[in-house]
Amino acid sequence: MASSSNVLSKEQFLCSICLDVFTEPVSIQCGHNFCMACIRKYWDSKDLCQCPMCANTFDKRPILFVNAFISEMAAQFRKSVKRKATSSPDQCPAKPGEVSCDVCTETKLKVEGLIKELEQESTELKRRSTELEQLSHTEDHLNLLQSFPSLCSPPLTKASDLCVGTLRRAVSQLEESVMSEMKRLFDDELKRIQQYAVDVTLDPDTANPWLILSKNGKEVRTGEKKQKLPDNPKRFDSAVNVLGKKGFSSGRFYYEVNVTGKTEWNLGVARESINRKGTVTLSPDNGRWAVILRDGSKYIACAPTRVPLYLREKPQKVGVFVDYEGGQVSFYDVEARSHIYSFTGCTFTEKLYPYFSPLLNDGGKNSTPLIISPVNHTD
Repeated sequence: MASSSNVLSKEQFLCSICLDVFTEPVSIQCGHNFCMACIRKYWDSKDLCQCPMCANTFDKRPILFVNAFISEMAAQFRKSVKRKATSSPDQCPAKPGEVSCDVCTETKLKVEGLIKELEQESTELKRRSTELEQLSHTEDHLNLLQSFPSLCSPPLTKASDLCVGTLRRAVSQLEESVMSEMKRLFDDELKRIQQYAVDVTLDPDTANPWLILSKNGKEVRTGEKKQKLPDNPKRFDSAVNVLGKKGFSSGRFYYEVNVTGKTEWNLGVARESINRKGTVTLSPDNGRWAVILRDGSKYIACAPTRVPLYLREKPQKVGVFVDYEGGQVSFYDVEARSHIYSFTGCTFTEKLYPYFSPLLNDGGKNSTPLIISPVNHTD
């Protein structure tokens, strides 16, 4: 299963069914995330098993696994909110009937106040409508106007003049608070997983004959002609792929790849037994957990059902993290300090190898190499 992350979007942190911070977050095959109880209740109420967000229908109900990454982020988020609440003595606790905002109680209460004002204005407009209805059924208009002086008062303008602009500003402040908090959380998460950095070197015995590797094994690009290299069982003969030399069968590992200047690439991990002859579809079902770039701006997670990724910034350096026992493969935009995508609920039974593909040169537009970069723990 997989979890999509529209980077730093509310959907990464809030369940779209209950509209609250995730509780036991799970990911379904299309990449959307929900509270486990929420999605189960939703499916129990429907004849079809489908995603409430994209309406993608599944032949059978997916097995649900808690998304460890989002669950941990949600826990950190709650702790942060609680810490901020206890450290702000000027902030009044929520009164009965008020729901404290998970990010900014003050901003949320402003929004609630505006809603109450709108409700009051709506009541006033309904009352005037009733008076007008009575007026339409009488001939003594002057007497009725004297009986209902409110009909002579100027129309309400608060909703149009105040509400739209103020509500927009309040929502904008709320969104900025969420974005800021999530960026901090992801920054802390990235610093933590960077502690699992490993030294990755490309394996020339696996490289497709079109690929050119640097002498230090840290860079790969596609050449102008096919090289004459011995065909061996490890070498990719059709796809322009190459693997890292070292495989991992336990624990956690992390590495970073500079993708600056490229318009297309594939990055991720692959199991040792993948088919290296001919073309194979990128998918966990075929032993590859990858995120790809196409046409300079189209980012896609290669889950069994492809998941488009809508990123705020174009990553220049991509971090890849694997938790073998945890069944997780995650991707990060290192410079933006943001999460790109996570495959979760995976089952690994053999060695996993770092996987790279610089793809074709495209007339020189995609000729720059993929570069394995040293991890800077002080970023």
